[in-house]
Amino acid sequence: MKSPLTTLCYVEHGDSYLMLHRVSKKNDVNKDKWIGIGGHFEEGESPEECLLREAYEETGLRLTSWKFRGIVTFVAEGWPPEYMCLYTADGFEGELTDCDEGVLEWVPKSEVTKLNLWEGDKIFLKLLAEDAPFFSMKLTYRGDVLTGAWLDGKAMELFDVCDETGAVTGKVTERSVAHTAGVMHRTAHIWVVREQTEKRTNENGSHYELLMQKRSLRKNSFPGCYDVSSAGHVQAGDDYLESALRELSEELGIVAAPEELEYVGRFDSGDILAEFDGKPFHDREISAVYVYRRPVDAASLKLQEEEVDAVKWMPYEKVLQAAKSGDPDFCVNERGLKLLGKYLERVSE
Repeated sequence: MKSPLTTLCYVEHGDSYLMLHRVSKKNDVNKDKWIGIGGHFEEGESPEECLLREAYEETGLRLTSWKFRGIVTFVAEGWPPEYMCLYTADGFEGELTDCDEGVLEWVPKSEVTKLNLWEGDKIFLKLLAEDAPFFSMKLTYRGDVLTGAWLDGKAMELFDVCDETGAVTGKVTERSVAHTAGVMHRTAHIWVVREQTEKRTNENGSHYELLMQKRSLRKNSFPGCYDVSSAGHVQAGDDYLESALRELSEELGIVAAPEELEYVGRFDSGDILAEFDGKPFHDREISAVYVYRRPVDAASLKLQEEEVDAVKWMPYEKVLQAAKSGDPDFCVNERGLKLLGKYLERVSE
């Protein structure tokens, strides 16, 4: 039985990584995937001895400069667990040779994540690109599907990848990967709504106020901005409604029954491109919109401190105008507001 200890190395040359397209071996767990170079420890080898031997055997290159970047634990159904020592190397001697395990190719780093990779590889490749300090990661799989990810012992969020209708595709991605690559995923938006004391008619014929959430100043994205009453990502394996109920409870302390949330519809957020903390943010979401119209005392809500700074009632038309004008104090999607407006117009008739 092969050792559960392996090495994986991404050899750098300019702005490219040396990638191995695993197309040659039969019964290869990595069949048709693109990975770095490396392999199993031989008896008595240190990680560095394994790294150097595998690099030479697979590529003909002798590594002269390398860095130990992290430990990755793999657990997959039907396969023994694997503990992988992850390296990058920026120095080598010799000429590249053919590899009997597949095809070697220098691939620009900006293009690597477009290849057929293991989904978990995209997570640690992102950490390498960010020059993250030494890390420990655990990844679990069922077949080709990523079922769990932990970084330094902390669980990472996984999303079902969806299509333009919001239907899940069977693929799963990690939150930061989704927000870097612009992978389509799902969110649930919940609007807490009440009728205005003095009824006024806006352009949609509604006379309602919305409970606006002021995002915590600790948030990386849009800190201190007014947003949907409650909203959150739909986690892998969950549906829109259970996510909406969970977010409403966690963020505002409102424990609602499923029948108390009125489904309004779905909308495509569009391509949202921004930068937070110096990192690119590329967001593409299909959002299901719900309305909660039970009486709510804003002063007595139990706000989730790390997510919500405060709440405030605002007329629908004021929020819509802020979204249309690009008011920097608001981060509400205009498409979602217009969908809500059509609903409010119907219930006002």
